[in-house]
Amino acid sequence: MSSPTLISAGPTTAELLDFALRTTADPEIVGSLPLDPEGRTWVRLDGPGGSEAWLIGWPPGTGTGWHDHAESRGAFATARGRLTEHSLAVRLPSEGWKSLELTPDVDRRRDLTEGTGRGFGLHHVHEVLNESPAEHAVSVHAYYPPLPLIRRYSRSGQVLRLEHVERPADWQ
Repeated sequence: MSSPTLISAGPTTAELLDFALRTTADPEIVGSLPLDPEGRTWVRLDGPGGSEAWLIGWPPGTGTGWHDHAESRGAFATARGRLTEHSLAVRLPSEGWKSLELTPDVDRRRDLTEGTGRGFGLHHVHEVLNESPAEHAVSVHAYYPPLPLIRRYSRSGQVLRLEHVERPADWQ
C-alpha cells in the first residue's frame, strides 16, 4: 500500500485541530502538565484515530528551532499564554538537499493566543516560540500519522540547511 493511501486514512487536519482546541479548553488536562522554569516539558496524550498528541509547556523565551514533521499532517493550539509560529509558505523538496536559498516572500508569522490554533499539511517547515519574557505558555499538538521523524534545520538569512534527523526514540 502506498504512503498517500495510508495518510488519507485517519484523522484529517481539521479533526486534529478540533482535538487540539477541545483539549486546550480542558482545565484538568492543561493543569496536569508539570512546568519547568528552565526547559520545555511534555506529556503524551491519547490523540484521535491513532494520532500522536502532546501537551507541551514552554518557559519564557523557549522555542523549537526550525523543523518539519515529514510525512505527518498536524495541528496545534495554545492553552495558556501566547505562541508565535514562523513558517515558510512554500513546499520544500522532501529529500535530496542539504541547503536551500529561500526567496524573500516565503516567510509567514502567526501569533496564537489562548484558545487559538492552526493546522498544517505534510512537510510544513516552521518554528514555534514563546517570546514572552515572563509568562509560561502551554499548548496541545497532534500529528497523523504518528511522527516517523522530525527534520531539524538551521537558518541564516535566506539560507535553510538540513542539520539532522530525529527519530521517535530521540524524544520519547
